[in-house]
Amino acid sequence: MQALLPPSSNNLKISHVPTRLTRVAPTRFAVVKCAYRSDAVHFHNGIGTSRADWQSSCAILASNVVSQQPQPPSDKSGTADHVASVNGHKTNVDLDLVPIEKLSSSSSADDKSSSPLPPPRALTITDLSPAPMHGSQLRVAYQGVPGAYSEAAAGKAYPKCEAIPCDQFEVAFQAVELWIADRAVLPVENSLGGSIHRNYDLLLRHRLHIVGEVQLPVHHCLLALPGVRKEYLNRVISHPQALAQCELTLTKLGLNVAREAVDDTAGAAEFVAANNLRDTGAIASARAADLYGLEILETGIQDDSSNVTRFVMLAREPIIPRTDRPFKTSIVFAHDKGTSVLFKVLSAFAFRNISLTKIESRPHRNRPIRLVSDSNEGTAKHFEYLFYVDFEASMAEVRAQNALAEVQEFTSFLRVLGSYPMDMTPWSPSRGD
Repeated sequence: MQALLPPSSNNLKISHVPTRLTRVAPTRFAVVKCAYRSDAVHFHNGIGTSRADWQSSCAILASNVVSQQPQPPSDKSGTADHVASVNGHKTNVDLDLVPIEKLSSSSSADDKSSSPLPPPRALTITDLSPAPMHGSQLRVAYQGVPGAYSEAAAGKAYPKCEAIPCDQFEVAFQAVELWIADRAVLPVENSLGGSIHRNYDLLLRHRLHIVGEVQLPVHHCLLALPGVRKEYLNRVISHPQALAQCELTLTKLGLNVAREAVDDTAGAAEFVAANNLRDTGAIASARAADLYGLEILETGIQDDSSNVTRFVMLAREPIIPRTDRPFKTSIVFAHDKGTSVLFKVLSAFAFRNISLTKIESRPHRNRPIRLVSDSNEGTAKHFEYLFYVDFEASMAEVRAQNALAEVQEFTSFLRVLGSYPMDMTPWSPSRGD
C-alpha cells in the first residue's frame, strides 16, 4: 500500500497491523525550509488536491490497513473492487476494503471467548496534527537554530514542547498554517532594540491569531573558537538586534571590529564553529557556546542589564477571552483619510480607562502614498500608515467591546489580532546563570 505523505517535511508513517491502527509519532525536525505557494498541493498517488480529498484519503487508508492477510475467495456481492468516490470526492485508489462484519470472524478459534475488537476508526485531520494539552508534546515553530533565544522562549511558553527550527520568520508562520507545527513563538519587540517590524508585517499578511505572550530576559555573550583571544578578532557577527543591543559595550571593550548581521544569534555561533573562523566572534547565548563548542570571551555584554524581548505565541485558532486574569488585546487599523483619525481612536480607549501598552505605525503597503484632497492647493502627498495597538483589556469585557465598536466607526479597516493572557511572570536582570 502506498503511504500518503502530508505536504511537509514531517512525514507521518502508518504501520501495518492486523487488527488495529497504529500511528507513529513524527520524527525530529531539521530546520524547516519552505516557500509559500498559493496553488493546491498534488499528492504523488493522484488522490486529490483539496483538504476534503486529504481527509477522504485518510479514511481510505484507515480502512485499507485493517488487514494485510490474504483473504479467501468469497462472494463479493457486498463489496467492491474499486470505489469511485468517498464523501463525494473522486479517487483512483484501489481499496480492496475488508467488510466490517468479517473482522470478528478472522480471530482464531482460541480467542473465541474474547470480545471482538471494535471496527477501525477513520483517520482525521485531528489524528494527523493533534492539538495536545498545553505544553505536552506541542510542536512549536521558531526562527533560528538550536541555541537561539527564540528556542528558549518556546520552552518557556510551552514546557516539554517539541521545538521546530525555521530558517525565516515567514517559514514559522507557514509551518503553523500548513499543520507542520501547532504553535509559533516569534519576537515582536525588545526593550533596547525596539520593534521587530518584519513580524508586524507578517501578522497582517497571515491569518494566524495571537494566543499568548512571553517575556524573556536576554543575556548576550561574546563567543569565539577555543584559544582565540578577543584582541585577535577582526569582526563580530550576530542578529541585527543583538548587535544594536551590544554596541556600546563592544566599543568600551576596545574592539576595533566590523559588525556584520546574520539571521539569528545562534546561527552566528554555528557559522563560526562550522567554518573554523579564528578571526570572527559571535554574539549569542551561553547555551549556543555549549552546543557549538565555543568559548565565552565576555559575558553580559548587553548595554543594559534590563534587556527583555517580548514574544507572541501564534495559533491557527483564537482562544476564548476571559475576565478572571489580566488579558491583553492586539489590533491593527487604518483609515482612508490618513492619520487624522488617530486622536479619535485613542480617545475611545482613554474615555473607558483602558491603558495602551504599545502603538506602532507601519507603511500601508497596498497604498503607501495618498494625494491631498482637491480642496487643497498644490500637489502635496501624505504617507499612509497602518497602526498596531496593544491595550490591557479582554475582549470579554464590555468596555473593550464598546471601545472597538467606536473605533470601527472612525476607521476603514480594523482587525483583532488576538486577545490573550498577559505574561505576569516576574523576572530579574539576567546575570548569566
